[in-house]
Amino acid sequence: MLKAHNDARAEVGLPAVEWDAGLSAEALAYAQQLVANGRFEHSSGASRPNQGENLWAGTAGAFSFAQMAAGWVDEKRFFVAGIFPDVSSTGRWQDVGHYTQIIWRGTTKIGCGIASNNARDVLVCRYSPPGNFIGQRVF
Repeated sequence: MLKAHNDARAEVGLPAVEWDAGLSAEALAYAQQLVANGRFEHSSGASRPNQGENLWAGTAGAFSFAQMAAGWVDEKRFFVAGIFPDVSSTGRWQDVGHYTQIIWRGTTKIGCGIASNNARDVLVCRYSPPGNFIGQRVF
């Protein structure tokens, strides 16, 4: 995960992010919660102050970490450099929001966790400081 994030950042000339064990533990706890309750939704901002969040889910055991990360990084095909939220060739920032969080200039730390059951894997990554702020340049 760290390599995929840093490769995407390097492609646009940004410094690498560092792995943070605390963010990873929080991401894992939330992934476990999503698997346990069968839901798939972002955590409340209040439960993760000063953290951004990316979510991914797929068939249990069917995807590698590289494939999971690629699901987010591949959004770059719709990315247009600019001021958030006007950063997508589709006109919808949601089509690039995972990618912009990965390449957000101000983000310096990440931590991810994956939880599974017989049906699905759920990946949560947390970012600090968070990105995707309206009115700010992505990089």
